[in-house]
Amino acid sequence: LVKSLNLYGKLDGHGGCVNAVEFNSTGDLLVSGSDDRQVMLWNWASNARLLAYPSGHTDNIFQTKIMPFSGDCRIITSAGDGQVRLGLFREDGGVETTLLGKHHGCVYKLAVEPGSPHIFYSSGEDGFIQHFDLRSNSATKLFCCSSSTGKQTPSKIGLTSIVIDCRNPYYFAVGGSDEYARVYDIRKCQWVSARNSDQPVKTFCPRHLIGSNNVHITGLAYSSLSELLVSYNDELIYLFQKNEGMCSSPSSEDLKNTNEPRVYSGHRNAQTIKGVNFFGPNDEYVLSGSDCGHIFIWKKKEAKLVRLMVGDQHVVNQLEAHPHIPILATCGIEKNVKIWAPQGNDIPPLPGNVKEVPSMLSLCFPSFILFPLLNYFLYLHRICLMHFFFHILIF
Repeated sequence: LVKSLNLYGKLDGHGGCVNAVEFNSTGDLLVSGSDDRQVMLWNWASNARLLAYPSGHTDNIFQTKIMPFSGDCRIITSAGDGQVRLGLFREDGGVETTLLGKHHGCVYKLAVEPGSPHIFYSSGEDGFIQHFDLRSNSATKLFCCSSSTGKQTPSKIGLTSIVIDCRNPYYFAVGGSDEYARVYDIRKCQWVSARNSDQPVKTFCPRHLIGSNNVHITGLAYSSLSELLVSYNDELIYLFQKNEGMCSSPSSEDLKNTNEPRVYSGHRNAQTIKGVNFFGPNDEYVLSGSDCGHIFIWKKKEAKLVRLMVGDQHVVNQLEAHPHIPILATCGIEKNVKIWAPQGNDIPPLPGNVKEVPSMLSLCFPSFILFPLLNYFLYLHRICLMHFFFHILIF
């Protein structure tokens, strides 16, 4: 199935790099955000832009999300100006934008509480994690993420990513300017003045990176089995099982007994804040963009590279899987969003010089072929059909 992925279409309209892309909960709509500070809503299956509005941000947009169970009328955004904003669709077709909260420094990621039309979280370069409830008019600062490892005075961790464990939504993970992915229990997070409210319940880090001063985390993702995927700048991607975490202050014996995570390599992650993600009905695959402009797809279990696709002339930053069917949306330095779908019977092999691909920018694959059944499966959008759809495509 993954080997039959090809370019289905391009969503053109932005005037700058596209940094954010997200499907709604049913998968029929897609929202994107860009350096042009515009938010755009798409019917991706027909390559049609439904709506565009100025976000109100004064810097590049880094995250866009459609709140679930909101009638697709509420879009939350974050940006390089530190603002977290809400776009509310009016009955007359206009959009009203509101400032919900602010960080000092960029806000790269937002995390929506699974199934909630009201509650979400932000993480910022200022180290703070904020809680938002759209039924109220103000944000709540939970705590500032900090590290005291080997230091007398705790140091602030600038955050680049936050994700919620969909299997246990009391837990969320953050990553940023040091080597640790930290997992917190929202039930233990109080106000910023509460004692020990900033202590994680678990931390994750490959043993060889502990104590490193030259790596940081750019992307996190939770699988449906609570596995945590961590992507490092100038390093590799690691998959941690939920029982492989360490306490916040691990002893040397704890470190010795820690299992080594699964490793995914071959891509380059140096230039931008790159995301990482899972793909497949049971998260069988791992996805990442790369500085070479390629999309890398590994088999999760074997950590084997199984597909390489040209996704951008420069850099692929974000990859988002459709919630129900095998469709992929990607974006990067180019001013568009690309949609990928299984098409045709020709399966392109990995290039023989796959290890050299990150230094090449000219590799290309055949153009897309029409996928006539796409709209039919899209509007069914029931998760019980997901496995059936995969079965049809494979067999």
